Amino acid sequence: MSVARIMEISATSPESFEAAIQEGIDRATSTLRGVKSAWIKNMDVLLEDGQVKGYKVHLDVTFVLEETSEATTEAGATTAHTGVR
Repeated sequence: MSVARIMEISATSPESFEAAIQEGIDRATSTLRGVKSAWIKNMDVLLEDGQVKGYKVHLDVTFVLEETSEATTEAGATTAHTGVR
């Protein structure tokens, strides 16, 4: 059995929505382990003086939590590993 968590992130690009999506995915996969999917919740166009200056996406990124393993630190405290870097 696996347990997943959802994290909401936003990303922007001056080029396109696709580039903003890729930027968000790249960042999520470099920070989180076990990323399985992303849902595009919202897309916004950023305007400046009536001109399109950027593209922003809001994503829900789903990642699977790793099994909890307890480790003892040098100070003797117990920590649990959650799959978030």
